[in-house]
Amino acid sequence: MMHYALAFTDETPTNDATTDASQDLPSLWSDPIEWAQNLTFSHPLRLWWLIGLVLLLAIYAVLQFRRHQYAIRFANVELLEKVIPTRANWKRHIPPVLFLMGMLFGIVAWAEPNQVVQVPSERATIVLAIDTSISMRAEDVSPSRIEGAKDAAAEFLEDLPAEINVGLVSFNGIATLRVPPTKNRASVASAIQGLELGEGTAIGEAIFSGAAAIDAILPDDMLEQQPARIVLMTDGKTNSGRPDAQAIEAARRAGVPVSTIAFGTTEGVIDIDGFLQPVPVDFDALAVIAEGTGGEFFRAANTDELREVYDDIGSSIGFEPEVRPVTSPWIATALAFLLASWVLATIWRVTLPG
Repeated sequence: MMHYALAFTDETPTNDATTDASQDLPSLWSDPIEWAQNLTFSHPLRLWWLIGLVLLLAIYAVLQFRRHQYAIRFANVELLEKVIPTRANWKRHIPPVLFLMGMLFGIVAWAEPNQVVQVPSERATIVLAIDTSISMRAEDVSPSRIEGAKDAAAEFLEDLPAEINVGLVSFNGIATLRVPPTKNRASVASAIQGLELGEGTAIGEAIFSGAAAIDAILPDDMLEQQPARIVLMTDGKTNSGRPDAQAIEAARRAGVPVSTIAFGTTEGVIDIDGFLQPVPVDFDALAVIAEGTGGEFFRAANTDELREVYDDIGSSIGFEPEVRPVTSPWIATALAFLLASWVLATIWRVTLPG
């Protein structure tokens, strides 16, 4: 199955691997490299104070070396053993190390770190276009292509943030706007379950219908502020209505990307008057539509893969990045290190650097 991280861009990447979509960025422990790449600072010049910590560490190391050199000057080994504390040598290094760690986290907090988080979008509009041609009766997808499509679309609908407008277009030989873009999830869900099959496949007409539905609620000058997208799921190719090329040009002019999902396998067949008619998926035509409109192309060979595709789409369209301050955790960690340093230094009577 082809999988992509869906975003409102003009490029159409290609990939054959599928991974789970995530609404959150990796944590420090799960992926420290990517976590660090998404960390920014409001006052990055303050991080230069970290050089002071390096100097403190160097001073501490020099003092420890001088202390050792002074100790071995004792000529009387028995006297040396009496004056050196009996506690383990490693203990005296712990409080200074904790102190330096506290200072490190404190300086980072002072630089005011920020992290990118994914928040529910309150602006996007999505039009689902679902194929209801006769070929959707094929059972190469269990229990059938159309039933799998209904179930996956219904789950996709439930997972989207409530603020997003969702519309529904069905298409066979003609395209029909079943539900204009709305926040009323119940009406869209009911229309999905009520879809019935018919002759023909008019993919171009579905794109025209979806673009018109978006234009009806979003004027052209609002598309940049409120992104819109058509998500078209089909198992065939256009054999009715206006050609794909005309629809691609119309969607491009309207600024509406069309993400396409090729649903089914090359082994699909349907029974027509006792004869088995092959109904293979046309992957190439759908890839051209996605590329031509700035959308994304997906493959789904079964219902589970279709759910994953919809999950990826929902995670990308339904959420948008937002920069938020994350100073508090750094301050809390700094205070914890400093407190631990002070407590252990008091218990073990260790002199801290400074």
